[in-house]
Amino acid sequence: MSSLEANTRYDPSEVEPRIVTRWLESGLFHPEPEGTAAENYSIAIPPPNVTGALHMGHALNNSVQDCLIRYHRMKGIRTKWILGTDHAGIATQTQVERALEREGTSREAIGREQFERRVWEWREQYGGTIIEQLKRLGASCDYEEERFTLDDAYAQAVLRVFVALYEKGYIYRDRYMVNWDPGSGSAISDLEVEPRDVTDTLFYIDYPLASGSGAITVATVRPETMLADTAIAVHPDDERYRRLVGETAILPLVGRKLKIIADEFVKPEFGTGALKITPGHDPNDFEIGRRHGLQQISVIGEDGRITDDAPERFAGMSTADAQHAVVAELRGLGLIARTEEYTHTVPFSHRSGERIEPLVSLQWFMRMDALARPAIEAVTSGRVRFYPERWAKVYLDWMEGIRPWTLSRQLWWGHRIPVWYRGNETYVGTTEPDGEGWERDPDVLDTWFSSALWPFATLGWPAQTPELRAFYPTNALVTGRDIIFLWVARMIMMGLEFPGEIPFEDVHITSIIQAPDGRRMSKSLGTGIDPLDLINGGPRPPVFSEGGSHPPGDFPAYGADAVRWGLLAMSSGQDVRFSEDKIAQGQQLTNKLWNASRLILLGVGADARAAVTPRTVEDRWILSRLARARAELAGRTERYDFSRAALGLYDFVYGELCDWYLELVKPRLRAGEPELARTLLHVLTETLALAHPIIPFVTEEIYSFVPGADGLLAARVETPVDAVVDEPAEAELGRLIEAVQAVRAWRDSAGVKAGAVVATRLAAPDYEQTADHLARLARLTFSGDGGEPVASVPVPGGAIEILAGDALDLEAAERKRAAAAEKLEGEIARSERMLANAGFVSKAKPEVVQAERDKLERLRAELEAL
Repeated sequence: MSSLEANTRYDPSEVEPRIVTRWLESGLFHPEPEGTAAENYSIAIPPPNVTGALHMGHALNNSVQDCLIRYHRMKGIRTKWILGTDHAGIATQTQVERALEREGTSREAIGREQFERRVWEWREQYGGTIIEQLKRLGASCDYEEERFTLDDAYAQAVLRVFVALYEKGYIYRDRYMVNWDPGSGSAISDLEVEPRDVTDTLFYIDYPLASGSGAITVATVRPETMLADTAIAVHPDDERYRRLVGETAILPLVGRKLKIIADEFVKPEFGTGALKITPGHDPNDFEIGRRHGLQQISVIGEDGRITDDAPERFAGMSTADAQHAVVAELRGLGLIARTEEYTHTVPFSHRSGERIEPLVSLQWFMRMDALARPAIEAVTSGRVRFYPERWAKVYLDWMEGIRPWTLSRQLWWGHRIPVWYRGNETYVGTTEPDGEGWERDPDVLDTWFSSALWPFATLGWPAQTPELRAFYPTNALVTGRDIIFLWVARMIMMGLEFPGEIPFEDVHITSIIQAPDGRRMSKSLGTGIDPLDLINGGPRPPVFSEGGSHPPGDFPAYGADAVRWGLLAMSSGQDVRFSEDKIAQGQQLTNKLWNASRLILLGVGADARAAVTPRTVEDRWILSRLARARAELAGRTERYDFSRAALGLYDFVYGELCDWYLELVKPRLRAGEPELARTLLHVLTETLALAHPIIPFVTEEIYSFVPGADGLLAARVETPVDAVVDEPAEAELGRLIEAVQAVRAWRDSAGVKAGAVVATRLAAPDYEQTADHLARLARLTFSGDGGEPVASVPVPGGAIEILAGDALDLEAAERKRAAAAEKLEGEIARSERMLANAGFVSKAKPEVVQAERDKLERLRAELEAL
């Protein structure tokens, strides 16, 4: 007995790891760098963090990419999926620092050189986790050429780009207001800042006027920063304060004289309309300070504590403790006029989660406007296209207002800035300067700087390698909307500036998969799931059982194909809620295809691969539907419409192939008809190829049992064929299917037993080729006489008249019909009352009213049919 005969059930947990091994051993995923990028197809994977593990975003993103890669590979195109991981500066450094903390030490204690060695050791131990998980998903990446953003060759490319941009005057060093992340101890860029709504206390503080004629009251949520105030600003048109402009106030607790200035930035409606100006600790105040030549005082250090520039009694305090102390002293002096709750937007670090501390700091920056111009043109001209198209506007809006990029990070893990200092001398280069006394800048570059080079540095740039010639520019980028600015825009700018070509033609922005209750997926919130728990079976969080059809307990082992199909079916242009039902539907598809394949393969001989000569209308129909399915799936894949691609595949395999065609030909299959065997084998083989990019494991396993199959399905090149659509056959079978469905619906409504054969008269033309199918599938007999019909079922072209017989219990059928009609009449009356209610029609949303009208129309049609 063959394994196909023995395995009545498809077991993904046994099949999928075995298939992965076959694929990897074949070398199929590693193309030789021949030809040009115009002839080939390539995608650069968004490099997962070396610290990372597979999450649902990865699973969807890589299912999409793999579908594209396999689709183009099977078209006979040389295809490369560029693979690698990102060094993930802050995330990786944090992981290793935590390990050191558990050992009772720190990076400062062991020193930079030893710390970097420890990070490399950590990377060797844990860095391959996500790569192995990608294999389990079935991702057909080029695993033989895995890249890492700190590889020597890649690092040289990064240094070369930095130096070139510095020499052009784009990169510069300056003291400027930055987003300081106390959690990571580093500056971060604007794009790494996450705004959150926070409710703070708004303190109204009286600043005495130096003239002794009263006080000016300011409102602030951060009284501790008043220790660094250098002015008070009012709007020049604010009549309340116009007389005070030019006077001075006394800074409480410090005694410093503050000039009262006029500036149009001030919003008269906020607080009292008078604004304390702290150029060292607020980005807006920093700009006001520059306009008015104000002193910059910093009283909060990079460690988040009060510095010696504040009065001695506050030095060394945390900002929270300093706020309490400042407020207490102000209350003691009677200078707090009042307080109130105030909800406002506050910046937090996307990296560490801590509240951003705006600080003036000496950092490396990059001007972006000159680089942005050609990158804007690349999108407006259509050379780079976004899918869905609306994301192009998001990209362009940001690019038009682009700001300088803070490049330097106060970390030890990453690409160290290639700058050395000696006294007042500065040297910038890809190699160390000659001579004694040079000291290298301790900072590293923002991780996104090196990631911006990913599509070409992974292929050997700046060397003009065969890989670069063969696979750059790449064809598509598949990513999420959250990194359009952080990564997509910067890759376009760098690609145009250095290799001189756009880095990719298409940018597909995937959906974000949310938890079933609409919250973001997060393990800390209890709303996240590991895709491998769906593939192999694992714990199901409670939120994934609440109010659904799946009980508490572990996920079943759905397998990678089911997860891939389910995620693709869920995906669309919008964010979507996770549906385990869709994963289960994917499993149903793989099982259905397996069972159908067993039926075919165990029923045909080894010589069934001769040319196909369709003999019957159903053979012509399935070949026509297969041609349509191929064309539709190809079009949807190339338009990045993966939801419709997955659902269309399901409809063809589950509906047309299995539920209709195989049911139609079962008698011929049992009879061993040679022509049918050839058609079946052809249809099965082409269906496996059609489905392979979406569900590669089950199709590869089935293909191994196909008589005469040569090699791997994944390596099979599809022969281009004209999509031969047989309209007459489709019309003929369309009538048959509709008629069968109509009779089955009548049987159900009349309470006819499932096995009962009903005597009927066919009162409709054009069923000459399909009457036998209709009788068998609908469990009918056709008669030329039989008297007056007791019922009539409308079918295309006429009707099927139901004759009296033992299979019918007319009284029971009438009772069931009457009950159904009564229920429908009640629902119709309720709907009519709602639509007659002027309040409902005028106040409800238009789409709700229209939905009720559509429902009423449907109910009336159902009643008429009864």
